[in-house]
Amino acid sequence: MAAVRDVEIDPDGTFKYILVRLQRPGGGEQRDIVRGTKAAEFHNHIFEKVNPEMEKLGYECKCLGGGKIDHNSKEKKIRVFGMSTGYGKADHSVTVEILKKVYTDYEITWSDDKK
Repeated sequence: MAAVRDVEIDPDGTFKYILVRLQRPGGGEQRDIVRGTKAAEFHNHIFEKVNPEMEKLGYECKCLGGGKIDHNSKEKKIRVFGMSTGYGKADHSVTVEILKKVYTDYEITWSDDKK
């Protein structure tokens, strides 16, 4: 699982994101990752890209929910909010903990706000 990055998000802007659980088939080790991009019109577009990539590496994927990320790299701030209509709301507190591993010098917050 070390080959898979915890976070892959766009460097700036506001965009959709999903929280994905990776697991070895048969229920072995598991890990949650964050993926988000402006290129995705809908949350499922992100999952449709991530799932085949992870399957090639031998993982099963499950989307735990989604939301939006507002990433301001100049101010070193990330805000996690909103929800996915199709997948439901991700646990933003879990997302924030994963983001903090990568963006160690950022101010990272979350809320249940829709905007």
